[in-house]
Amino acid sequence: MKNLQRTVLTALLGLVLAPSAFADRAAEQQAEAASIASVPGASIRILAPADGAHVDAGEAYPLNYEVTPGKGGDHFHVWVDGKRGPGIHDTAGKYTLPKLSAGEHIIAIRIVDKDHVATGPEKSIRVIADADDRK
Repeated sequence: MKNLQRTVLTALLGLVLAPSAFADRAAEQQAEAASIASVPGASIRILAPADGAHVDAGEAYPLNYEVTPGKGGDHFHVWVDGKRGPGIHDTAGKYTLPKLSAGEHIIAIRIVDKDHVATGPEKSIRVIADADDRK
């Protein structure tokens, strides 16, 4: 019976303490994002595709961008659904996105230093790749 009481008490404490731990981590992440986003001179503009755009699944599309690395930034990476692409040093241009499967995808640009540590703002968009049902 004592083991059951301990187990129940431990579970209840976990329910009480866990939300505060998540809130603390969320606050840390927001503070970190704010400090990174406030790097003087750093900026990211995703010109195309637009946030929320619909694209055809299985097709390659260009990501048109303008990036200013700012202080401490060396280059940037394009991330598609959490997978990092190669480093890019051109501050403006087009990056060919991989062919996307049907569904929703997150595309992000992250400015990093020479060691690939984030040093500047991050910009993300969401695109929806539509399957062509006519094939």
